[in-house]
Amino acid sequence: MSKVRSVCVYCGSSGQVSEEYKKAAHDLGTLIGNAGLRLVYGGGRVGLMGITADAALAAGGEVVGIIPDHIQVREVDHGGLTELHVVDSMHTRKRMMVEKSDAFVVMPGGLGTLDEAFEIITWRQLGLHDKPVVIANIGGYWDPLRDLLTHIRATGFGRGEIESYFTFVDSVHAILPALRRAPDAQQKIAVERL
Repeated sequence: MSKVRSVCVYCGSSGQVSEEYKKAAHDLGTLIGNAGLRLVYGGGRVGLMGITADAALAAGGEVVGIIPDHIQVREVDHGGLTELHVVDSMHTRKRMMVEKSDAFVVMPGGLGTLDEAFEIITWRQLGLHDKPVVIANIGGYWDPLRDLLTHIRATGFGRGEIESYFTFVDSVHAILPALRRAPDAQQKIAVERL
């Protein structure tokens, strides 16, 4: 995992969720901080976002938040980060998160998390990046997504290599090992075409 120095985490901003998800967010932040990795995330202090950031900071990690000004004015930004970038739009936020990250982790979340997950997977499919994407299926949260992706492929809307653009794991402790094992996307695609 020497090429992964910075990990972008997409996760929910809701605090009205199961303790299982909150613990997973805390554990992930702690693992990122303890590994000496930099956390890049949406800059919020609420929900799983805030829990992940706080845990990474408590473990001595660097945390970079990127938040659009229309969200920041609602006073939901995290004031104690290593860096906080206030940007003009969601599009700028997502672009900066990609630019500042070497890998992506999708934790449980809502529509915003789904939007970010599909975008980063699609960008990988289109060859716009070759960074690893790990979907953390905590407590089976993403099982319906896994079924949907199988359906997309089965109905001809996704090619056979659709699962090569991301890795599902079932626990937080499997995330960093999955990032270490993630092959370069271009090499993987080249092998599949042989």
